[in-house]
Amino acid sequence: MNNEYLQNWIIKAENDLKVAVHESRVDKADRVTEAICFHCQQAVEKYLKAYLIFLNIDFGKTHNLEYLIELCARYDEKFHTIDVGNLSFFAVEVRYPDDFYIPTIQEAEDSVGIVKNVREFVFMRIKKEKQND
Repeated sequence: MNNEYLQNWIIKAENDLKVAVHESRVDKADRVTEAICFHCQQAVEKYLKAYLIFLNIDFGKTHNLEYLIELCARYDEKFHTIDVGNLSFFAVEVRYPDDFYIPTIQEAEDSVGIVKNVREFVFMRIKKEKQND
């Protein structure tokens, strides 16, 4: 495992989380909820991929969080306890006007909470794996 490569994925995930949190602190009337939800999806995706990179597991090219959780669960079944809500939907759908959808303030707030939970979970799993080495 390349520690720098892993660190780069974590930095990108942290930056997506920062953008989502920053935007979620704006006055409700000015909040861009689709941006919050999109960056939350991206952060969760990158945290899950960081775990897979840590284990040297190839995940291909995907935005599907459920698939990534399934891959992670093959090595640690506790990943089945992760609930990502509707975040996979926000990977592509909210970015284009074809299927016009604006997430609610509540969906955006829930999305930030999901990311924080996944972040903590993944960091704990990586720490545990490092201790077992």
